[in-house]
Amino acid sequence: MNQLSTMFWKKWISNASEKDPSPVLNELRAVALSDVGCVRANNEDATRFIRPATREVQLNKGYLAIVADGMGGHAAGEVASQMATEVVSKTYYQREESPEESLYFALAKANRLIWQAAGRNSRQKGMGTTCTTVVIRATQLYVAHVGDSRAYLYKNGQLIRLTTDHTYVQRLVNDGVIKPTEAETHPERNILTRAMGTHNKVEIDVEKPGYLFEEGDRLLLCSDGLYDYLTDDELAAWLNLETLSESAQQMIEEAKVRGGHDNITVLLIERISPDESAVVRPTENLDLL
Repeated sequence: MNQLSTMFWKKWISNASEKDPSPVLNELRAVALSDVGCVRANNEDATRFIRPATREVQLNKGYLAIVADGMGGHAAGEVASQMATEVVSKTYYQREESPEESLYFALAKANRLIWQAAGRNSRQKGMGTTCTTVVIRATQLYVAHVGDSRAYLYKNGQLIRLTTDHTYVQRLVNDGVIKPTEAETHPERNILTRAMGTHNKVEIDVEKPGYLFEEGDRLLLCSDGLYDYLTDDELAAWLNLETLSESAQQMIEEAKVRGGHDNITVLLIERISPDESAVVRPTENLDLL
């Protein structure tokens, strides 16, 4: 069953301060779509986008987007991905450090709690999840990442991948054993070298990309159930469609037409002009699972 949620919100920044010397008007629009696919019995993906209720938190911590793709027997993968989205989002906003440090602590805590939960319940033993998280603070992006879910920036007609897969095949590419084009169809491309919850500690990639999130740009966060079936050129073409809803729906449907052997989750975010936001109803509380 398709689960489509469309969210609209605004962030107004006024009165210059030391942290934000030039007042900027920021508007964001987003769509999330998650589909069980054509083969799986249940959906082990989870996604969430958070808009802080107060202006102060918006300025200091920004907005937060997450996609997690769970794995494990029974319903354990679903448990792990839900835990990741909940713990990361709560912990990130509780921390007072920089966005990068807060993201690191949030993912580290989620990893530890998933690991502990798996140890207490034999039915959840071995469960884990990917976790790809993007913070948008004004025009700056911050990315934290474990696993093979991905984040892309669509900017000026170009698709830019913001994450590197933590997979066996990506390691082969890094070592020069195979070419990137070979990795796309390699039979072992989905074997993870890192996942949250499978060990007490995990290496977390946290970075501040050298790209700003500006008017007309779009962000795509997705699970491997999407990009396994679509090339970068195809993703770019769908991201260029007029509306986010149309982009998300068509990408999901095409992935299903081509097999849909895994759950498919898409979270799209765009920055729009002040004129466009005039007809958008702000959403104060956003809690999408």
